[in-house]
Amino acid sequence: MFERLDNIIKRFEELKSELTKEEILSDYNKLKELSKEQSDLEEIVSLYNDYKSTQKALDEAKSLIDDPEFKDIALGEVEELTNKMEKLHKELEMALVPKDENDGKNVIMEIRGAAGGDEANIFAGDLFRMYSYYAEKNGWKIEVLNSIEGSSGGFSQIECMIKGSNVYSKLKYESGSHRVQRVPVTETQGRVHTSTATVLVMPEVEDVDIEIKESDLKIDVFHSSGAGGQSVNTSNSAVRITHIPTGVVVGCQTERSQLRNKENAMRLLKIKLHDDMEQKKMQEAGMERKTKIGTGDRSEKIRTYNYPQNRVTDHRINFSIMELDRVMDGNLDPIVEALITEDMRLKLAGEKFNS
Repeated sequence: MFERLDNIIKRFEELKSELTKEEILSDYNKLKELSKEQSDLEEIVSLYNDYKSTQKALDEAKSLIDDPEFKDIALGEVEELTNKMEKLHKELEMALVPKDENDGKNVIMEIRGAAGGDEANIFAGDLFRMYSYYAEKNGWKIEVLNSIEGSSGGFSQIECMIKGSNVYSKLKYESGSHRVQRVPVTETQGRVHTSTATVLVMPEVEDVDIEIKESDLKIDVFHSSGAGGQSVNTSNSAVRITHIPTGVVVGCQTERSQLRNKENAMRLLKIKLHDDMEQKKMQEAGMERKTKIGTGDRSEKIRTYNYPQNRVTDHRINFSIMELDRVMDGNLDPIVEALITEDMRLKLAGEKFNS
């Protein structure tokens, strides 16, 4: 860590020198670029300078412990400065973790029932409720954009937007395959079944610059439906858009206006296409998707919800908690915090997570 910090100090001093040069001052774009780099390093430099001055003061206090006249005062200073050093060390570790520019953004979440038929759709509904409770606990707002209900309950597919403070920073680890082990309500012999649902979390992206040809779209309109499949109005206001080249399908039925639903669906389509493009770029570069905790790929089994044992296990970090009932009521913080902690540890060490 300290080698990296010394290199940052060196780069910061180089930037101070460069920003005084006439050729830099006369080049607006270069000036803006270097000024931003300097600003990004300023917090770390300030923390490190404080750390080094505290270390110097601590060494001086320790040197006075053997002096009977100053021993009591020195011991008090050593304790105080040691605590400050530990605090600064943690702050430096946090500051060195690479920032995710999407952390402060809202998210689009898609949940689908996968393997397991009706039980998978019921589980998808359970996951949606879990995230809804978690959003409520965090003071976030959740807006359903589109949903297709399962014949026995839950959803075969549901898409929603979650808005609030730093939503993506906490939900970005949820993408992947979620597995449930329990006795389905339709099971007459009490046997435990395994079913899966997939979750996809995408950061909301403003002003997505993607060209979409009208000829590449298939647009269907239909009645918006509410709970139980009941129509909530008599006009064809709901919109479903299929992007023919990629096969991506989006829909929106939250607005009474067909035009507004189409606008929202087009925005959702652009976000999905942008997310797919970003994933392909990172795969081509041999990088893991989104974070170092996992690829976020739908095929990746990330978590198991075992009802008979009241246990939730996140397989990426070998973390288990015997509080499934509380987790399903939206108490996701222990899992999310464990994922964030491990992600920070790996990023700080410059390691890659092997999923």
